[in-house]
Amino acid sequence: MKELRSHRWLYGANETGLLHQGALRAVGIDMDRYEGQPVIGIANTWSEFNNCNMSLRAIAEKVKCGVREAGGIPLEFPVISLGEELMKPTAMLYRNLLSLEVEENIRSYPMDGVVLLGNCDKTVPGLLMGACSANIPTIQLNAGPKRVGVFKGQRLGSGTDLWKYWDELRTGKISEEDWNEIGKALSCGFGACNTMGTASTMNGLMEALGIMPFGLSTLPVDDERRYAMSRDAGRRIVQMVFEDLKPSDIMTLDAFRNATRVCMALGGSTNAILHLTAIAGRLDIDLYPDEFDNIGRVIPCLADVQPTGTRLIDEFDRDGGVPALMKAMQNVLDLSVRNYAGKSLGELLDGYESPKGEVIRTFDSPVTPAPTLAILKGNLTPRGAVVKVSAADPRLMIHKGRAVVFESYADMLARIDDPNLDVDPDSVLVLKYAGPRGVPGMPEWGMIPIPKKLKEAGVTDMVRISDGRMSGTSFGTVVLHVAPEAAMGGTFAVIRSGDVIHLNIPERTINVELSEAEIADRLAQWKAPESAHLRGYPLLYQREVCQADEGCDFAFLRQSRKIKPGLVEPIVGRS
Repeated sequence: MKELRSHRWLYGANETGLLHQGALRAVGIDMDRYEGQPVIGIANTWSEFNNCNMSLRAIAEKVKCGVREAGGIPLEFPVISLGEELMKPTAMLYRNLLSLEVEENIRSYPMDGVVLLGNCDKTVPGLLMGACSANIPTIQLNAGPKRVGVFKGQRLGSGTDLWKYWDELRTGKISEEDWNEIGKALSCGFGACNTMGTASTMNGLMEALGIMPFGLSTLPVDDERRYAMSRDAGRRIVQMVFEDLKPSDIMTLDAFRNATRVCMALGGSTNAILHLTAIAGRLDIDLYPDEFDNIGRVIPCLADVQPTGTRLIDEFDRDGGVPALMKAMQNVLDLSVRNYAGKSLGELLDGYESPKGEVIRTFDSPVTPAPTLAILKGNLTPRGAVVKVSAADPRLMIHKGRAVVFESYADMLARIDDPNLDVDPDSVLVLKYAGPRGVPGMPEWGMIPIPKKLKEAGVTDMVRISDGRMSGTSFGTVVLHVAPEAAMGGTFAVIRSGDVIHLNIPERTINVELSEAEIADRLAQWKAPESAHLRGYPLLYQREVCQADEGCDFAFLRQSRKIKPGLVEPIVGRS
């Protein structure tokens, strides 16, 4: 039998092998039948704080069944659950912590392969980032989207409809009673958002990267096919251990290019730019900005799903889901890349028919033309910023307006609905100090509300700029992920109300009418904000986090070209 990583623990010298086998006996493993079988870790982000991930307990049991059937030893372990709704200031603050936890669990325990169980936004990339760094055989599974809630006969999209109805409540178009009923309708059971938010986007991209079963990501949360595929994954991970098939073998540059193309065709979340950049960075692959911009210029949105489109994920799934989308765009994909099952993308797509052009469109009839997402640069954001073009107002693609600046999220909340706010429909709303270091964690504060007096006058969109993020379920002409962020200094830190900003999405530029001398003079007077965090993980995060153009990862976790991905193995002996 092939010598496995776990054998160093379980066949250890002196008394340690017996000690380690005894630890597994204590949790119910029949070590009398142990003949060197692989040990498979199951990293579970289940938590009662995170309704998106609640069904992962059932998924874990199916994976265990499959591992046992293939002759492996399944051992489930908990990792931090990043619940987008309850975790403050943002789950993004803890994505890197989850990745560290996954990597260190793999390093320190006798695992030969790992199955990652996530669903909610940041759990999915956080799990995979850690597994990429460890670089042992890996499969990722999700729990699926939640059911669709209904309010007065209308099917509700998670997040997207919430933001729309919130504006209606602010302007008196619906009552408090209606608002409360909408809240109840949106609370429709376990599962991730049923729109093309970050969860649906990232889970779909896991299929495109080849690390998640083809067709799994959009299956309903309680679908029997989901359980069967999870069981199959348990069997397959054991085989992958003997094949030594690792994330670095699967997620190549060509695979990331395919995933980026799929992201554009999905009308995917702007957050995907951050997460793909961070995941690729763990494998020493560069995507930002060139890959995103080059691909974004030619791939239109093909998925008619909120917020870019009108449908919901259950309809997208019935039309074939991610595999059908990839079938519709197979002429622009690299079909030679292989997934965790060892099959090429071409082989996988052979089993699918082209979609009918309803929920999943064709290149001849897209939901929106290219670009879907775009990377902008200029004196306002020299290292880049992101805009979701497919969810923006076409009238604002080229725009000039004077800035209305909010120096913090609290400042914005206090003033946005003030009838005396000096703002008009052509103004550019600017939110500063919402970036990775500034809060910390880069919350989803970027979709600044339309000021109440303008909303009441019928204004539906304005140019908004922030060094923060926005929910994948959000919409509007919103420029995000400004790098460097305000807390790092640079032009964005010294923008003032009244400055004139030029946005030109076709030219991929965003600039402010300030001379270099004026910018330098303002920066000479600028003082970096003092952090309230003097200890703990938030302090570590602020000290180590990279900017948005590097995926907001920690510099010490990004892969170096000097070494290959993988673990520095622990010395196995007495603890």
